Amino acid sequence: MDAHHGARPWAAYSHKTELRLLDHLGRNGQLKGSGIKALADAVAKAARVADETKVEELLSFATSAIRDAANVDEVLAEVRRVSGVDLDVLQGSDEARLTFLAARRWCGWSAGRLLVFDIGGGSLEMAVGVDEEPEVAVSLPLGAARLTRAAMPADPPDATAVEAVRVMVAEVIAAAAPKLAAAGTPDRAVATSKTFKQLARIAGAAPSADGLYVRRVLTRVDLGYWTARLTRLSAAERAQLPGVSVGRARQLLAGAVVAEVALEAFGLYEVEICPWALREGLILRRLDWIRDGQN
Repeated sequence: MDAHHGARPWAAYSHKTELRLLDHLGRNGQLKGSGIKALADAVAKAARVADETKVEELLSFATSAIRDAANVDEVLAEVRRVSGVDLDVLQGSDEARLTFLAARRWCGWSAGRLLVFDIGGGSLEMAVGVDEEPEVAVSLPLGAARLTRAAMPADPPDATAVEAVRVMVAEVIAAAAPKLAAAGTPDRAVATSKTFKQLARIAGAAPSADGLYVRRVLTRVDLGYWTARLTRLSAAERAQLPGVSVGRARQLLAGAVVAEVALEAFGLYEVEICPWALREGLILRRLDWIRDGQN
């Protein structure tokens, strides 16, 4: 990223390896050797790309797939041995806070009290507040990949499995919702992450080619329609939908269920899609530390 304090973080170069680490989890909750090797090799490649593109500072972090692995220390040690990189494992609440910071900076102060949702592969983050630091930030084990792997392995899943996931998700979110509701009624609700972006795209939002500054929303009505439709589609058929990648097609239904239940739980008619998320939040926080003279 090209970034300095007071300016927007802007991607100067992009490199990505799709790992789907949750597919490498064993029954004991440990990340299998195949997953550890794939991760270590990917981090080593990313470090080489960073060196080749003359990156001045490398921020290396890990989220729920590694955080929740029963052998997390073994995983981190192997990544360090192979790549020379120390991964900083973020706690779920930190993910929620950093994503909230990114959404706040993107939306600005005029957004008022902000409610932010982020559906990742392993967890759902929610945060609410009027400042750059949220008043409440929670992380729930309701990631799209996690739910797909654990509760909807068939392709496509049967209706009974989908309904069981919906009931479970509703119970988990209902237990956490009062904490966020106690902070006050939000003036604007926004959603980040590939899951929300893809759901908005198939519901008719502008494609990414139209740029970052086009307003994109996802309504609860459209979300309900597409959740029902995705239930009847295989992963291969979902991948044919606009904006849906092959790698994320299988878990899109689980993400849709989580998104729909979350909007219902907070009585929201729609959420606005925010293009900034955790990555930008980490960079913004780092720039703030540099400004304040911290290491």
